[in-house]
Amino acid sequence: MSADRHDPIEISERELRSMTTDLDDMHRATLPVMQEALAEWAELNHQVRTGIARVTPSRRGFLLGAGVALGGIALAACGSSSRSSSNTAATTTPTTVAGGGKLTGDLAVVALAAGLENLAAQTYGAGITAATAGKLGAVPPAVVDFAKTVQAQHVEHAAAWNAVLAGANQPKVTGVDKTVQDEVVAPAFAKVTDAAGLAALALELENVAAATYLEAISVVSAPAGIKTAATIEPVELQHAAILSFVLGKYPVPDTFTKMDGARPLTDVIA
Repeated sequence: MSADRHDPIEISERELRSMTTDLDDMHRATLPVMQEALAEWAELNHQVRTGIARVTPSRRGFLLGAGVALGGIALAACGSSSRSSSNTAATTTPTTVAGGGKLTGDLAVVALAAGLENLAAQTYGAGITAATAGKLGAVPPAVVDFAKTVQAQHVEHAAAWNAVLAGANQPKVTGVDKTVQDEVVAPAFAKVTDAAGLAALALELENVAAATYLEAISVVSAPAGIKTAATIEPVELQHAAILSFVLGKYPVPDTFTKMDGARPLTDVIA
């Protein structure tokens, strides 16, 4: 490779395509678990509406079981965190959704997650449009294929959270996390001029999503909600890992995933 050659990504297209295939396989492997969790949540909503009593398993007991099924990711929520203790009661904070409505409890977390997923899908879509229009310089086709794959996964995750809202007789979240869009995405996207800049922005969004899911595991009360968040979080982490490779960062896994950067329920979803 010549000294003056500038590649738009730090790995080969072949490597990125292989990672994208593995990512999609991982995502599809989580879908049965996610669907099972959604079915459990729908049943819980039915029981709440009809007044049927239900014994809720302990959080730690559930996470120990989920950790075995999901490779130990969920166990991070059992460890110490400067945020988890303060956010145990965080679900009492209302989340503002489109039309000025307010949601509290588990449904506030659900709306926040749906808004973040919609924002991620929208941002990847904008990146794909810019890349295919030639606005980001030379963008390898493998990058666009990766972005399309990830965008589709975010759409599926948003649909999962919206299924929970629909099951609770609440409007679906069709908008985005407006707070993150206005404060993070919009100003950063305006400065994106190449594939690396787009990857850096996407990485920031994926890290925020993963941190928010980990925090959700620590504050959501419904076991099915914990399972849903614990099923999706590893996929977001895989998105982040691949983007790190694209940027030449070669990530080293942490012993525990972190809540740093998790979004609060005070974010506006619109």
